Amino acid sequence: MALPKREGARRNTAKEGNTAWMLISTALVLFMVPGLALFYGGMVRSKNVLNMLNMNTYCLGIVPLVWVLVAFSLGNNGDGDGLEAFIGNLDALGLKDVKGTDALIAVAFSMTFAAITPALIAGAVADRMKFSAWAIFVPIWSLIVYTPVFYWVYVGWHHSKLDPAAIDFAGGTAIHINAGVAALALVMVLGKRAGWPDQAMPPHNLPFVMLGAGILWFGWFGFNGGSAFAADGVAAQAVLNTFVAGAAGMVAWLAIEWKRDGHATTLGGASGVVAGLVAITPAAGSSAVLRRSSSASLLRSAATSPSSSRRSSVTTTASTSSASTWSVASSVACCSASSPTPAWVVSTVSSLGMGALSSARSSPSCRSSPTPASSRSVSPNCSTTSWASESAATRNSPASIRRSTPRRPTSTERAAGYGQLMMRRAPDVR
Repeated sequence: MALPKREGARRNTAKEGNTAWMLISTALVLFMVPGLALFYGGMVRSKNVLNMLNMNTYCLGIVPLVWVLVAFSLGNNGDGDGLEAFIGNLDALGLKDVKGTDALIAVAFSMTFAAITPALIAGAVADRMKFSAWAIFVPIWSLIVYTPVFYWVYVGWHHSKLDPAAIDFAGGTAIHINAGVAALALVMVLGKRAGWPDQAMPPHNLPFVMLGAGILWFGWFGFNGGSAFAADGVAAQAVLNTFVAGAAGMVAWLAIEWKRDGHATTLGGASGVVAGLVAITPAAGSSAVLRRSSSASLLRSAATSPSSSRRSSVTTTASTSSASTWSVASSVACCSASSPTPAWVVSTVSSLGMGALSSARSSPSCRSSPTPASSRSVSPNCSTTSWASESAATRNSPASIRRSTPRRPTSTERAAGYGQLMMRRAPDVR
């Protein structure tokens, strides 16, 4: 009689362990939103930091309300056939008949994903959108854009009609590409920032950026690991891939900066971490770190019991469970999610691509006809010239500080302190 009791105890312990892991993962994803606010807030000018922080934290207020009232029902309830291949039904309106531990956890976990997705868009509209307009945009976009796309990927045609079904383990399509495309659309509608490129727009607080990147990396373990919806081997693989992907992305980006500019920057390191994390997200549970063989077995296991099927199994009975970086990095990973590509390769390729895009912003004339060394101190045209290494007399000269046509600093110059130097010594430039 003792053996059945021990087996039952083991089963209960496993279920409680899964529940505990999902609760922790939900809190970790929620913690990513303040981290994202710091990450974006440190990159903007000091006069816009409060607006950026408020835009991010506002998503934690309005999106959960929209999610529990109507978006969860439209984004999760449906059989994937007919009209319900494109949008869910209203059977769970206001969480009607949603009961049980697993179902409530699924609501809360998916709600954190819904909250952070519009927050990702905020970085693209820095200096471009007032908070009042943002307050109207977020709930509308979450309901009419995010919810249908989420449904397509995990319940609707993207999941049930494609053969084989697309693998999006933790939101590369539903979250990152979705937010990236929305960010691009907003930028095209709103236009360039007022004053750009005549005014220098350096990041006002790089420690904020580093702190935000660290919080994002920490929360990403719940973002990817929690998408397994269990404390099992798939979750362990996702957590390991998350760690290695962030590391590979950071090293790849720093290597590009070192090769291009002769030194690495904190902004580049933080950007590389995020690029690597975004890249591995859709394939976090279906890619091995180094070996291709184990990846194939993970893909087979993900096809039989992926996080997407667990999300779609939540029914009304509920008895079961910046701005281009997001889109570009996710596209790289989504293409590799259907093949056993090692995780470090996915993240490194993504960061190398993003680093190349960053280097493409350098002046073309710099690469074709470098500026003579004698004239760089007065009118630098190359991103490889570090203003931080110039003499104090040169930096204080009127020709250097109060130029008639100020040039927008590159990411390397901003990280080296050029922007702070400009604002400290010549406030009238702003």
